[in-house]
Amino acid sequence: MGLLTPDPGLLFWMLVTFGAVFFLLAKFGFPVILRSVEERKAYIEESLRSAQEAAGRLAGVQAEADRLLAEARAEQARILAQAAATRDRIIKEAQQKAYAESDRLLAELKKQLATEKESALRDIRRQVALLSVEVAEKVLRSKLADGQEQAALIDRLLDEVSESSHQASM
Repeated sequence: MGLLTPDPGLLFWMLVTFGAVFFLLAKFGFPVILRSVEERKAYIEESLRSAQEAAGRLAGVQAEADRLLAEARAEQARILAQAAATRDRIIKEAQQKAYAESDRLLAELKKQLATEKESALRDIRRQVALLSVEVAEKVLRSKLADGQEQAALIDRLLDEVSESSHQASM
């Protein structure tokens, strides 16, 4: 039974040793341990605070990125609309220039055709006049072959000239 009930001397020395160790730990060990635990706690709290700040900054950066992306899309849409308007304007100007050029060429062709028509008509009239003169000359030669016919024609022409000059003087 000696194992279950300790000897009073052993119990005394165990209490003295326990008290001495507890005193040494309380004086030198626990403050160091508590300081280490407090430093660790402060480090963890600082890390959490930094993580929260980083999360806040990340959310701000994400919001800024979303805003910049929206602005870029709006700018892209504006540039595309402006490019489409410029394209339409250039096409319209090119069409107008083409129409104006075709109108100018058409007017020029009409003018050239009118000039050529006028030239052809003058040429035809000249040829008709020459042919008429030749025909009249042949007819007159055949009619004026004898002297009496020539004298009658001369009298008739003189009468016509005198009448026209008489009428002109009135």
